[in-house]
Amino acid sequence: MSSRARDPWLDNAKMALVTLVVIGHTWTLLPDEGLSRHLYDFLYAWHVPAFVLVTGYLSRSFSYAPERLWQLVRTVLVPYVVFECLMSLFRVHVGGEKLEDLFADPHWPMWYLAALFFWRLLTPVFRPLPAGVPVAVVISVAAGLWAGDTLDVARVLGLLPFFVVGLKCTPERLERLRGAIPATLAVGFFVALWFLARYTDDLAQTEWLYYRALYSELDVSDSRAVVTRLCLLAIGVVGSLAFLALVPRRGGWFARMGGATLVVYLLHGFAVKALEYSSFPGWAVDHPGPALAAATAGAVALSLLLASPPVFRFASHLVDPLGSAEKQVTEAVGITAVAQEIEQEVGPEQAPQGRDLADR
Repeated sequence: MSSRARDPWLDNAKMALVTLVVIGHTWTLLPDEGLSRHLYDFLYAWHVPAFVLVTGYLSRSFSYAPERLWQLVRTVLVPYVVFECLMSLFRVHVGGEKLEDLFADPHWPMWYLAALFFWRLLTPVFRPLPAGVPVAVVISVAAGLWAGDTLDVARVLGLLPFFVVGLKCTPERLERLRGAIPATLAVGFFVALWFLARYTDDLAQTEWLYYRALYSELDVSDSRAVVTRLCLLAIGVVGSLAFLALVPRRGGWFARMGGATLVVYLLHGFAVKALEYSSFPGWAVDHPGPALAAATAGAVALSLLLASPPVFRFASHLVDPLGSAEKQVTEAVGITAVAQEIEQEVGPEQAPQGRDLADR
């Protein structure tokens, strides 16, 4: 997509959401109590669903055409394999962790790429399906009874309704989120959710917000589990739409970073893990207030740094190695073709050489 065709509203949303992902992951290093716990539960009730919903909306054009399948392999499967290896090596050799089931059980935070791969493959099935959202809800509820950790299928199916809602959205439907009334309702929803999040442990423990555990592991009856999952799905959808209603629609430097969300997502885990291996978690226990402020500010700064043009250009080769190779080959072939045309027109003695040709 060209820069002219980009929607600054969606780019603002994408960059804000990936920044919230970094913030949420950084908050896991804080003491699980007080304000940090309240903020964490409030955030995780809606921001991952919102990320998935926006991903679904941007996946609407996916099909089983060979070029789209190759793009899926190149931009999702290959980075998953590359960064699953890199993150595993980092956690083992830097953090001294012991990891098992490489690739089959995606390691934090690679689960999202594994899920995205399967969601994209399901797109041509659910996009035209009239009852796609109810079917996805039934699958999500049922997944809590049997889905396991292999390829994070529990999360793939548990979060599926948000992806399908995104598939069913259209520009015309999302346009209804514009204006003062939707924004006011959105603020009211988040205020209510803020108060509700104080009672997360009384209503449903934080583990529910990850959509990865079996109901039997959460020590509740199946009927209670179904009601809880349905309530969380409803909160997630409304929270996603409320977030979009509050996202600015203007372009600018922040919106321009919206194209770097994959770089931010894949690289931030190394910084968060390095912080985990440091003395920061211990310091945070003794200084909860300053630690919360430092973790939040540091996460925002890290997101902006990773999305900055210099870092993005450098990291793109690692995030999309095949795409970078294709681009270099295409440029090389193009330069050769231009050189041949010039040589034919003016003769080899007058044809420009070296950098002059590359700078044409």
